[in-house]
Amino acid sequence: MQKTLAFVLATLCSCSFTCAPLARALELDPDAVRAADAYAASRNGLSLLVLKDDRTIYEAYHNGFSPDHVTSIFSGTKGFWCVAATIAEQEGVLDLNEPAARTLPEWEGSPVKSQIRIRDLLSFTAGLEPMFALHGTSIPNRDAYSVRLPAVRHPGEAFMYGPSQLQVFLEVFKRKLALRHTTPEEFLSRHLLSPLGIRSIDFREDAAGNPLLASGFKLTARQWAQFGRLILAGGRYRGRQIVQLQSLEECFHGTKANPMFGMGFWLNRYADDPDAREVDVEKVLERPWQRQNWQRTCLSHAAPSDMVAAIGSGYQRMFLVPSENLIVVRQGRNADFSDAYFLRLLFAGSTPSTPALAAKSTRTSPE
Repeated sequence: MQKTLAFVLATLCSCSFTCAPLARALELDPDAVRAADAYAASRNGLSLLVLKDDRTIYEAYHNGFSPDHVTSIFSGTKGFWCVAATIAEQEGVLDLNEPAARTLPEWEGSPVKSQIRIRDLLSFTAGLEPMFALHGTSIPNRDAYSVRLPAVRHPGEAFMYGPSQLQVFLEVFKRKLALRHTTPEEFLSRHLLSPLGIRSIDFREDAAGNPLLASGFKLTARQWAQFGRLILAGGRYRGRQIVQLQSLEECFHGTKANPMFGMGFWLNRYADDPDAREVDVEKVLERPWQRQNWQRTCLSHAAPSDMVAAIGSGYQRMFLVPSENLIVVRQGRNADFSDAYFLRLLFAGSTPSTPALAAKSTRTSPE
């Protein structure tokens, strides 16, 4: 029976990173990791960082990049805000299942928008037009604009990936936190970013001071990996429980509209289904939402089915495999790249007993 992410996270959390590896854990073949890195580098790759059992086993930088360089993770930013939402729920700030209209009285009179839950906003199933123009600076108040958008589908009917639904969540979050005399940025920094050692974040605020939740964080590969460590440890980081496991699990449940997406993270749950289609998430998202098909899809058949991914434009990636206690961060500049091919290379030849890579690499170009 396929292990759920919740079960594996609970197993990792209960034994911590100092315990013996899980019985089914694999070791990556060193040549396979180098081959995956060479492929990633050839596609305008900037970094490849691999952590196994909380230990760096491979680290390489290319095309003028270095460990201290930051680059935008684009939609990888979404995962931070979604985890922040689960922390807010455990802190009593909000309930993911409550209607957003409870905080947005301007929605109470709408028969459709009054039914939208906070959870629907975070999973992009609220039914609002995506409105990609919100990524730019032409709209002076993203939140007010997004709240006024009409619903074009009933909540839960369609997956509509774009910034508008997160900006509505931000408005809800902002109004709730105002009662506690704080802001979403302060909440995120205090409860998540600062504990991870991530500072000096550009929130890409609009003229009204609203941060852009869908994109914008600029991180080093190592900084992004710290977020991955928190997730693989079931919400713990350096001995402190940042987010409760039960709350964190909320990010990794797919929806009927898109079983491949939770809240901020993409899922590989159908990897073991031979009839499932491997999809390039970025290419599918280029289509209008009406022409996107996310049913029975996966990132890679070669990767474990419990793998989850934070995905950003230009093929920014953080792959997390709880059952293998594995973190893979790939950063790059916009170029054609295949997740499925990269992951086939990475997991090729993996065995239960392959020796670990002898040392991390800091090469600036592939061999």
